Amino acid sequence: MVKTAAAFLGRWGFREVTDMTRYRDALPQLGDRLFLTDGGIETTLIFHEGLDLPYFAAFHLLKDAGGTGALKDYYRRHAAIARDSGTGFILESATWRASADWGDKLGYSRNALDDANRKAIEMLHELRDELETGATPMVVSGCVGPRGDGYDPGSVMTAAEAEAYHARQIGVFAEAGADMVTAITMTNVPEAIGVTRAARARGMPVAISFTVETDGRLPTGEPLWDAVSAVDSATGSGPAYYMINCAHPSHFAGQLEAGEAWVDRIRGLRANASRCSHAELDQATELDTGDPVELGRLYRELRGRFGHINVLGGCCGTDHRHIEQICDHCRQAA
Repeated sequence: MVKTAAAFLGRWGFREVTDMTRYRDALPQLGDRLFLTDGGIETTLIFHEGLDLPYFAAFHLLKDAGGTGALKDYYRRHAAIARDSGTGFILESATWRASADWGDKLGYSRNALDDANRKAIEMLHELRDELETGATPMVVSGCVGPRGDGYDPGSVMTAAEAEAYHARQIGVFAEAGADMVTAITMTNVPEAIGVTRAARARGMPVAISFTVETDGRLPTGEPLWDAVSAVDSATGSGPAYYMINCAHPSHFAGQLEAGEAWVDRIRGLRANASRCSHAELDQATELDTGDPVELGRLYRELRGRFGHINVLGGCCGTDHRHIEQICDHCRQAA
């Protein structure tokens, strides 16, 4: 392997960036094997761990050793499920809210926000060094969240505006050695296009995860098939794959039909535990954790219909219990 000055980052001395970006050029989840990821990180940390996450900003915990330790424990608990079952694992950074507008609300300067995003990726590298095995490859993913609220897109940017807005965070992920970018809870097509372009401009593979309402449509009204097709058309099929998150399987399972080309592009699920709508969840005062066993069964049914969907985790209301059931049920269906 030819080494150049650009292949190193001073922050890590002479540790090769190519070693840190272990899977950037060949994502292992693009094969046939099962990959798990974590559950609803924010709802778990708030409701089960009793931690304060202003604006649902899990990255805010990185400001001190206690919060960082809580995040590491959270990841270890979920990664242990993958290790015990011999599946792969996606280490998704706690940076869903670590973009400029949300950083402003929390009082972060741009440089401080860069540091937080960098630290989030560094922590995942440390965890991968600690936890990865030959049977359980672990992919480090930099998580990008929507500029607006995850349930309400608010004022929709143009694709160019979205690319400019998300470019800085994605650039930090690239420099810090993340293997990929995952855009979680995308509510609209132009933002998904912008994220895709920003990631590809920095040589980063990207997964786009749309959220849908109870009717299977994006919060902006587009059907899921139209959103996937529009992003692919605008970016030359830029995303490595698509996902669906922050919705119960009953909200989107009926939209998926075998043999449709756009369905073949969907490789990941991070469902909510609750069958409630986004509006109902937004008004709820207690966490709805649903039924972990039922959720595992619903995932198994989807895997039975669409065996290419192999990146499995959870979203709001889910925790390690749901991931255990998803893993057990889907391994049986493999």
